[in-house]
Amino acid sequence: MSLSTPSLTTRRIPTQRLTVQVTECVDREHAEPVVLIHGNVSSSVFWHDTMRDLPERYRPIAPDLRGFGSTDPLPVDATRGVRDYSDDLAALFDALGVERPHLVGWSLGGGIALQFLRDHPSAVRSLTLVNPVSPYGFGGTRDHDGTLVSPDGAGSGGGAANPDFVQRLARGDRSEESPLSPRQVLATCYVKPPLRPEREDEYVESMLTTRTGDDHYPGDSTPSEAWPGIAPGTRGVLNCLAPTHFRIDDLHTVTPRPPVLWVRGEDDVIVSDTSLFDLAHLGAIGAVPGWDGTPAQPMIAQTRHVLDLYAKAGGRVREVSVPDAGHAVHIERREEFAAALLETLAEGA
Repeated sequence: MSLSTPSLTTRRIPTQRLTVQVTECVDREHAEPVVLIHGNVSSSVFWHDTMRDLPERYRPIAPDLRGFGSTDPLPVDATRGVRDYSDDLAALFDALGVERPHLVGWSLGGGIALQFLRDHPSAVRSLTLVNPVSPYGFGGTRDHDGTLVSPDGAGSGGGAANPDFVQRLARGDRSEESPLSPRQVLATCYVKPPLRPEREDEYVESMLTTRTGDDHYPGDSTPSEAWPGIAPGTRGVLNCLAPTHFRIDDLHTVTPRPPVLWVRGEDDVIVSDTSLFDLAHLGAIGAVPGWDGTPAQPMIAQTRHVLDLYAKAGGRVREVSVPDAGHAVHIERREEFAAALLETLAEGA
């Protein structure tokens, strides 16, 4: 099925904050809204198959986040954590007249969905997290409580990105000539090899819509006296996920508490307790020099800790662990993911 399937329509929606490109099923205006939030270095294109799999009682809405796809590339103020993105969503819902949507967030999108729930709990019917970023951000923390390794957040932020990958994004590299080309990152990190997604070319084009630079991906950075010598800056995508700017450790205090589904691929190499994108783990395996023994971030343990507290406070939490799957479970295990999602959507009706 091609991306031109009539049931999916793309349009740009002016809001009070920016103009957002949205893909949706416009013939389901009065159905229950399901908002699908994409991850870093991607766009709403990664949700198209999931949107097609939702029955008619649901209205799928997939926005491009600022700086991705065709949404306005406004700069990201990382000192607000991911609130530039979550506030953009709130403005979009106002513009569309959407009330109490189900939220589905993948990777970065999972962090945005968590933030939206934290700030607007009564406005969420259900929350589905797909390999979400830890509630304590990405990089620079130890233990299940998300304790900072260094007060300045060393090891996280814009300086943690691979500059070769950033350059290849910026120049629109569609080749397979390097392990750091977007196509190879998709094939080896977004999904578990040897799978090559049916829509690989479309996903690569989606990745290449990522705006690069200090205000976007990866963001700026500052020097640090602590290993590995870089600390978060104040602008751009990776800095908004730095633990000095983004931390959700009180999710259990919100009321009401909608049902939460946590879906994770057991072989995810991006969001993992041994992430290949975590400088501390890369140092431990000798890929980043000068490692001083800084422990890898236990991303899975951290998410489980926060969701366990949520459950103990009375929230319904279900964890679905998918074996032999990587970071993009919704693409790799389309039918299995859709079945889990539909069960949670029904709980949140």
